Parts: sequence; C-alpha cells; structure tokens
Amino acid sequence: MVKAVVGANWGDEGKGKITDMLAQNADVVIRFQGGANAGHTIKNKYGKFALHTLPSGVFNENTVNIIGNGVALNIPILVNEIKSITSKGVPEPVILISERAQIIMPYHIKFDEYEEERLAGKSFGSTKSGIAPFYSDKFAKIGFQVSDLWDPEDEIKEKIESVCVQKNIILEHLYHKPLIDVEETYNTLMQYREMIAPYVCDVSSYLSDAIKANKTILLEGQLGTLKDCDHGIYPMVTSSNTLAAYGAVGAGIPPYEIKQIITVCKAYSSAVGAGEFVSEIKDEAVADELRRRGGDGGEYGATTGRPRRMGWFDCVASKYGCRLQGTTDVAFTVLDVLGYLDEIPVCVGYEINGEVTTQFPVTRLLKIAKPVYETLPGWKCDIMGIKNYEDLPENCRKYIEFIEKKIGYPITMISNGPSRDDIIYRKSVAI
Repeated sequence: MVKAVVGANWGDEGKGKITDMLAQNADVVIRFQGGANAGHTIKNKYGKFALHTLPSGVFNENTVNIIGNGVALNIPILVNEIKSITSKGVPEPVILISERAQIIMPYHIKFDEYEEERLAGKSFGSTKSGIAPFYSDKFAKIGFQVSDLWDPEDEIKEKIESVCVQKNIILEHLYHKPLIDVEETYNTLMQYREMIAPYVCDVSSYLSDAIKANKTILLEGQLGTLKDCDHGIYPMVTSSNTLAAYGAVGAGIPPYEIKQIITVCKAYSSAVGAGEFVSEIKDEAVADELRRRGGDGGEYGATTGRPRRMGWFDCVASKYGCRLQGTTDVAFTVLDVLGYLDEIPVCVGYEINGEVTTQFPVTRLLKIAKPVYETLPGWKCDIMGIKNYEDLPENCRKYIEFIEKKIGYPITMISNGPSRDDIIYRKSVAI
C-alpha cells in the first residue's frame, strides 16, 4: 500500500513527526519533491533532529529511504545530514537516490542569493538554497541529472560550457559577480559523483517491485498546499509541486497506487516568509506568546531559524488545502499548545468586498480578504500524555469536532506532544 503524508497549509504543519511515526511500520519512505530549503523536526529516542533532505524514515533500521527524481538534490547537504545523524548513534540508514534526480549546483545557490540581493525590499523571501534557479534550469533542460555524472568527461565539460554561455552573461552584466569556471565546475561534479555513488539506483524499477511485493510505501511531502507553485499563494510559493498527486511523478509510480493521503494541519496557523496569510495574528504580543509556546521549542523554521508568522486556525485555507491534496485522513498537530488560552478564535470565512466566502480565492482577492472569526472556549489544562480521544477535555473535543465539520475531512490522528508516541488515534467519522 502506498500512503502520502503532505501539508494542508503553508508548511511547518508537523509532517516530520507524523512521517516518523508512520515510518515505524513502513518498508519504504520517499522524499518526492522540494529541496533543503525546508526541514522536518523530529524527536525520538535518539534525540531531536531537523532533517532537510533525508526522508524521515532514516531512524528505522528496516526502512529503505529514497530520494526521488522530483527532489532538488543538494549532495553536500545530504551527505552531511547522514553524518550528523549517525554521529548521534542512529544506525547507518539504507538510502537510495534516483538516477533521474537532478542536482543543485553551487551556482544555483549563488544565483538565488544574487537575485534576492537585486530585488532588495521586493524579494520573495527565499531561503537562498538555490531552489528557484534549480527548477528554472530543470525545465529549461540545462540541469544535471545524477546519471549525467557518469557521462564521458568531454561530454560533461561540453554541457558545462554551454551552461556558462548563458549564466556568465547574466553574472557579468546583471549581477556583476564572478563568472562560473568550467574546470572548477567539472571537479565539483566529480566530487559529487564520489559522494553518492554507493546510493544511486533505478528507483522507479525498485518501487515497482516493492509495490508488487505488497510493501508499505510512504511518500513524504515538503511544505504544504498553499506553497504549491500552481495552486498556492503565487508568486509567494515554492518552485515545486507540493501535492500528493505529484508524489506519483516525483517517485515514479502509477498515481492509482496512492491509496491513503494523510494531510497534516496544525491546530493553529503559522507561516515562514512573505505571502498572504489572512488569519495572521496582528497583535504581536499575542502572536509572540503563541510562537514561544508553539511547536517543539518555539515556532521557528527548522532550516532557516526564522521566527514563523502566527495565526489562528484557518478553516477556509485548510479546507482548500485538504481538497487539493485529495485527503483521506487529517492529522491534527500541536493541539496541546493551545491549553493556555481562555478562548480560541477560529477563522471560518473571508470577507471580500463586503461578502463572506468559505472558498479559498486567488492571490488578488486574498490581499483584500478579512478574516471572519468564531470564538470557542479553551480547555485550560495540559493534555499531553492522554492516549484516548474520549479522555480529552470536553472543550478540546468540541474544538476538534468544530474544525472537522468546517473543513469537511475526518480528523483521525491528533498529536498532543512532540514525540512520536504523543498521538491519539480516532476512528474516521462521517462528515
């Protein structure tokens, strides 16, 4: 069976914990899109980790961890991540890298930095990880696939020279920065080949065999629906597709094999970087209190360390996010964080030009949308350690059930703490 774990919102929903939890019973975990520009925070028996490229199954000795062809592969970061977890006592993970994955080059990172510098106050809030330049080159067909590393030397250098014709004009005349050197770039690629040679394989063929053998396969998404380059808050989006449907493309499996789509929602909202965020808390003192209490040690980006923008739960955005993902199950995370509140606002609609809608609109209308709130009573106690849904405080259950009804998708998993064991399973209900 193939399952997908994806985000409903702006990312940072807690997908790492849910994937880590489900990976305990998975034979294969696949990262199918995105790069090292976002991370998954995981807390388990080995300690606390922020993964950026590695799949979240690396902590399970019997799990095969795959970097799919849809990933923006930063090879040095991947290798350093492997070293960082094994140095803390994690057994050497089994890792496979698709021969069709494409490589983030050092000049992609430079171009990302230079463009943000050029845009100054009008920048996209990039993490400067090279993601947008990487995907631009991929679709312009001037990127380097992993398999290219084994081409003859003269063919590789010829391709580098062809890339330099375009890149160096931009570097010289737009950015006024140092040019790309062919020989230096070739040597870098040869170093990359040595680093990843033990892991490279025909991933789609491997997965085909795994499906025939009835293996449990977990697709792990990065970011969330609202950061999807087609369906998100364009242009303040990532440069890849964050939807479960892309998991078939980014992993190389038939789309009909994906049987369960677990979409992760936070019990409140948060976002890193710029972009429309209708339910954002405008009172900075209130936002900062939630930020300090939130997540696992505060709401700060796992990759960038940037403080996240804070908001109340957004039913409009979450319903849209779940619909686009094709959600079968909702995992509701960090619910325990809200235990300090007397009352909890929930965004149930957007007022746009005097009319209230519950449909998520395009960016042009998001810019003028005002949140419509309903306020629910808090439960004013710590719910960590509770294992059964019926044992949650009444107001806590009412909060969950109110949101479930508003978004229209069943909440079947509830996270009430940072570790993989802090989870409440709930039977699917008719919405």
